Amino acid sequence: MLAVACTSAQSTTAQAGPPVGLESFYQQKLSWSDCKEGFQCATLKVPRNYADPEGHQLKISVIRLPAKNKTRRIGSLVTNPGGPGGSGVSFIRTSSQAFGQALRDRFDLVGFDPRGVGESEAVRCLDSRQAAHRALADPPITYAEINAQVAFVRAFVAACQARSGANLPYVGTLNAARDMDVLRAALKDKRLTYIGFSYGTYLGAFYADQFPQNVRALVLDGAMDPKLTGGELLLDQAKGFETALRSFAAYCVRFAGCPLGTGSVDQAVNKVSDLQKQADRKPLKNREGDRTPVDDDGVTSGISNALYNWQAWPTLWQSLAQAIDDGDGTGLFKLGNEPEVVNLSGAIQAINCIDKPYPADLAAVQNLADRAEKAAPRFGSLLAWSWLPCAYWPVRTTQQPRALTATGAPPILVIGTTRDPATPYKWAQSLAGQLTSGVLLTYDGDGHTAYLSNTEECIRRPVAQYLINDQPPKHGVTCEQELPNSGNKGSPS
Repeated sequence: MLAVACTSAQSTTAQAGPPVGLESFYQQKLSWSDCKEGFQCATLKVPRNYADPEGHQLKISVIRLPAKNKTRRIGSLVTNPGGPGGSGVSFIRTSSQAFGQALRDRFDLVGFDPRGVGESEAVRCLDSRQAAHRALADPPITYAEINAQVAFVRAFVAACQARSGANLPYVGTLNAARDMDVLRAALKDKRLTYIGFSYGTYLGAFYADQFPQNVRALVLDGAMDPKLTGGELLLDQAKGFETALRSFAAYCVRFAGCPLGTGSVDQAVNKVSDLQKQADRKPLKNREGDRTPVDDDGVTSGISNALYNWQAWPTLWQSLAQAIDDGDGTGLFKLGNEPEVVNLSGAIQAINCIDKPYPADLAAVQNLADRAEKAAPRFGSLLAWSWLPCAYWPVRTTQQPRALTATGAPPILVIGTTRDPATPYKWAQSLAGQLTSGVLLTYDGDGHTAYLSNTEECIRRPVAQYLINDQPPKHGVTCEQELPNSGNKGSPS
């Protein structure tokens, strides 16, 4: 059991009053109501446009799980699960137990849907998330396919403009971070305690840069690099998935029965390429869902989703065996098709397209796709073409990539996983270096983010110590992953 000391949650630094013109937002009182299973829900009001606080207001959906130990309660631990577009409300409902007893005892766990997401006036585009996802993620090759893709994307963007056009200029991370400070005040916390994952690190870094004096403790797990352009992020991420695949392959080929063979890692990943080409020529059979055959994009989606969590490696092993040996893509289909999330495609595009400059036209997207495919043959094209909507987006960003320093903030803990597919380790190194008070904790392992995806005490203990006691680990500490042994049935256990 983790032994912790009782400390005050409140800042020892004098706090400035609410920003001029925003007093009514900062002084609002949240009206909490029971929303089942011990959770409480409320609605936070924020201005749609902070330059016009008397104009239209947005309603932000908030949820909390009250601290178990009322007498030793520190305050609120605000969270964000990533995305962008991930629902913080759903995240707390489904993942609160993963935070561990020490944190659940001392903090109210708080989640919220950022503006434009979920229950917070979600960006609405097409009614069918699955159709939008398939069309936006299918890399075109022929002129006919490119024309069809462009036609669909134009229709998708037009639907976003028609249904959510008034909010589109205001759903970016800069404003979401300002909402988070209003939430901090409404929660009656003098300073913010926060843990963000993946995109949630970007949101947390923007918060710290705007409100360094209001930071108590921030954990940024699976960091994004704010200095990079959209194209640079995409290329790095594509390479990250290749690195993650090679790590799985290196593990697989050590054991008899590996569906990728027992030769070299290069030979193993080439078998993945062969499977993608085979599925492109003749899609694999599928016994699930609508029984749509699994083409090369279905193969890629299944593999990439499994690489997010090394605990899914046994399922990936078995799914690849079915696909390669039997021409059955059912397992990969199931891995690649997550439960439907309402309006997720719209929120992802709306936030990403306004946060950073992305390819401005079709030719730029094609150029980026070519570069990505060369850098990451198995994943690059799929990722690059998913940004085509930004080329036609009705709101052009004025933001430029820049370092975020959060000068004046207390220590901020940045966690990077060395073989993270979606947020490459070098991003964590970069962000920790940008932040004036950044502290880097390295997880030498696999999967996307570290704290929630494993039970390694060398990650969970220092995170809890930091959040509870304001005591970060030493900069540069490394935690090593322990992988399972091979099972007796031809797949890892």
